Amino acid sequence: MTDTAERTAPAGGHAPDLADRYRAGAHPVLLTGVQAVARLLVEQHARDARAGLRTASFVSGYQGSPLAGLDRTLAAVPELRTRHDVHLVPAVNEELGATAVWGSQTELPTGRRSHDGVVGVWYGKGPGLDRAGDAIRHASMYGVHPRGGVLALVGDDPASKSSTVPCASERTLAAYGLPVLFPRDAAELVVLGLHGVALSRASGCWVGIKVVSDVADGLFTLDLDPAGLRIRVPELQWEGRPWTYAQRRMAAPPDSLLAEADLLGPRWAAVEAYGAANPLDEVVVDPTDAWLGIAAAGSTFDAVRQALADLGLGDGDLHRAGIRLLRIGMPYPLGRTALTRLARGLEQLLVVEEKSAFVEQQVRDLLYGSARAPLVWGRRGPGGRPLVPAGGALSADRLTGPLRTLLRGRVELAPPPAPRTALTLTPLPAGGAVRTPYFCSGCPHNRSTVLPEGSLGAGGIGCHTMVTLSSRAGAQVTGLTQMGGEGAQWIGQAPFTDVPHVFQNVGDGTFFHSGQLAVQACVAAGVNITYKLLFNHVVAMTGAQDATGGLDVPALTRKLHAEGVARTIVCADEPDRYGRSARFAPGTLLWHRDRLDEAQRLLRGVPGVTVLVYDQVCAAEARRLRKRGLLPERTTRVVVNEAVCEGCGDCGRKSNCLSVQPVDTEFGRRTRIDQTSCNTDLTCLQGDCPSFVTVTVDPARAHRPRAVPEAPAVPGAPVPVLHPDLHPAHDVFLAGIGGTGIVTVNAVLAQAALLDGLRCAGLDQTGLSQKAGPVTSHLRLSDPRAAQRDPGAVAANRVSAGHADALLAFDLLVATDARHLAVAAPGRTVAVASTSRTPTGEMVHDAALRHPGAGPLLERLAAAGARVHALDALAASAALFGTTAVANLLVVGAAFQDGGLPLRAASVEEAIRLNGVEVAANVAAFRWGRVAVADPAAFAAATATAHRRPADGADLLAGRVLAGETRRLAGVRA
Repeated sequence: MTDTAERTAPAGGHAPDLADRYRAGAHPVLLTGVQAVARLLVEQHARDARAGLRTASFVSGYQGSPLAGLDRTLAAVPELRTRHDVHLVPAVNEELGATAVWGSQTELPTGRRSHDGVVGVWYGKGPGLDRAGDAIRHASMYGVHPRGGVLALVGDDPASKSSTVPCASERTLAAYGLPVLFPRDAAELVVLGLHGVALSRASGCWVGIKVVSDVADGLFTLDLDPAGLRIRVPELQWEGRPWTYAQRRMAAPPDSLLAEADLLGPRWAAVEAYGAANPLDEVVVDPTDAWLGIAAAGSTFDAVRQALADLGLGDGDLHRAGIRLLRIGMPYPLGRTALTRLARGLEQLLVVEEKSAFVEQQVRDLLYGSARAPLVWGRRGPGGRPLVPAGGALSADRLTGPLRTLLRGRVELAPPPAPRTALTLTPLPAGGAVRTPYFCSGCPHNRSTVLPEGSLGAGGIGCHTMVTLSSRAGAQVTGLTQMGGEGAQWIGQAPFTDVPHVFQNVGDGTFFHSGQLAVQACVAAGVNITYKLLFNHVVAMTGAQDATGGLDVPALTRKLHAEGVARTIVCADEPDRYGRSARFAPGTLLWHRDRLDEAQRLLRGVPGVTVLVYDQVCAAEARRLRKRGLLPERTTRVVVNEAVCEGCGDCGRKSNCLSVQPVDTEFGRRTRIDQTSCNTDLTCLQGDCPSFVTVTVDPARAHRPRAVPEAPAVPGAPVPVLHPDLHPAHDVFLAGIGGTGIVTVNAVLAQAALLDGLRCAGLDQTGLSQKAGPVTSHLRLSDPRAAQRDPGAVAANRVSAGHADALLAFDLLVATDARHLAVAAPGRTVAVASTSRTPTGEMVHDAALRHPGAGPLLERLAAAGARVHALDALAASAALFGTTAVANLLVVGAAFQDGGLPLRAASVEEAIRLNGVEVAANVAAFRWGRVAVADPAAFAAATATAHRRPADGADLLAGRVLAGETRRLAGVRA
């Protein structure tokens, strides 16, 4: 293949439809790990219907990364409820969700049941499993309904990207008496989920499914029909008689001994028999004269396969080298049959797993006493030296070293990459040149987390946690607690210090989840503490869900008063919205948020537990609601007269807002309000600077399409010439800023690849970074025929170090971070970079920090790869379309034209249409991006008016202000 036009997409039965991913039997389709859960429920419902069973699904749990979006995904597909009887009931917390799922398995002694059985699904992240452990242990011991079954989906975050602790939950699940399945990708999540339901029904056990970040946030091609899955439920003899599982009810406490005997006896024997009868574990590379065996479970197995491939060992090489591989799908209880086959004739056996030596210990136990048992390595290798890393997540890059150590001298390996000394030629300045997660523009926490002078504060779980990443001394906290423990640590600190009082931040979502018990504990203990209850109206960190079981602010004050809180003050951005009819608790004060410092000083002097409710809607959610017409549009906008501005940075310190951006002008550093991201919080006016101008806009015109000149016709661009092969994969790495659409771009490219008949594996690394921090996405494209020839060649969904064929730098600060540049390789990587400058949060807060500029960053990028094409995507987008919203597609178009994307242009444009957002503008942006490479002169001419054409109506007003056409409207507020 020499040209993308020569590849044709496979013929399909109907036009491409994104809804296919939720249709039974549909394939190939693209699925994230979270979306695969919905597909699993669809396939199970269809499977039961074919068996003559009328079943439903009951889903409950609590959101948290990496399963943060599961509830929103399920709720967004109406057909799940109407066609497949999926009942989603988000829980107040994980324990109560588990109890509700337990209830779905129990029939009442009277009444008629509407379904033959209910498939229960509990979801939560690793710490949520700890909280729900008591309920899960009880429920699994007493057993599920024989025609129902329960899956416990546990989101594990081994790298702690969005958690307070790294998580690996298989040992915890085992301690609760659950068998554990560990899928590698979306397809295995569906397949192992179907097995999990069958296993649960056969044994009565809840079945744990470990879903790590790389699977939940991954993007995969599902190219099989789950209807063809063969499931075998073996017959079991127990004490000389045929045995069939029967549910035992929890009728009285003494029944627990009978339930335990069932679980540890025939029910666990049924678990082991099921594992032996079905291919949950598989020896995938099996040379007859192997000396080394490697065993790994789930996505860790893919990391092992990829590390071996990166070392130059494909399947054929492994056969010749005498290396046998075992893929483990059920890490607990570990199956004896597959392990025995793996260990046959081996000298050494390596177990690769994250965190604790859980599988390794089972391997040793099962092989103990066997004749000629191999030496078993894992956490430690020969000589007792550390081998497999215990901390963090295990990627292919982290495993090449341990594998090289074990294989050195016995197997010929690819040489290690040369050190990149060229990167040291352009060091970056410290401080603000590092992009970290930050509060959204207009976030209430920009103000609410500030402490009065001389006070101490403590943190917890929620968006407000980002104060720990900021240098703002007035908002720093002394430490964090687990979710729901906020403030209780002070009970143990207060008797042993002369500090008389502390403040404690707690979000409203955390409060209703479990934090309210900590408030009660502090009341009972009689300590002096002020809770700053940050009432944002949504659980903002995990997707803006409603806080299940939440109260409005007046009802909340009454609850606090009834439970013994000494004094409550409500500080609100719009206190007038309550009116005289609001029923606040006796003694509650309702003040404007501008009196926050006064309120805090008053409350810290009141003995006992006091509460300051800071009432302001999440800025990002408010922006979404205004776009949908569900909140009134704010009519006051702020612009800065750069001729008056002195660049002192006071407005940035006062507001801590990412829309208050420093810019370099011919007069030096100045400040500009980015109207595209501004959420009209207006805190930037607190400095009362004479350069600020407030402008009132007509609300009826707020969302009217902008009157911008029509973009010139897009010149044609030749079809780019690409690599003759995919080698065996084409690896694309995307680097940008959280919240700017990087994940969407990755999904569009993956969909285009699917239309071209390619296989996709991808990963979006977001976590807390979705809040204006560094976001990276991986996309690996391969020919299905190559995958059939060598399944291990494209195993993992991460791009390995030195393997990127294309690097799309939507933000240079993120792309040139040494961790991310590691994917590039000199002579191989094609980089397309946007030179647009987006300041970091620290640059907004500290006027002394400067953006390093495009020059040194592009130099770093060029030193790491083959060639670089640069364009100012934001300025070009504003010039061509009057908005920066489609800037990402300019970068995509340039990367396509520069040979970085082995796709057909028609497929990319069709994927944009399937995405359904600003289709015409995004398609045009993709075409103009191609022009930027194919005809730079035409592109430069078309975008030459970038500095003159405004991005939106407020910028147009800003232009008039700078020209002296309006006067400063002092004192105007929204």
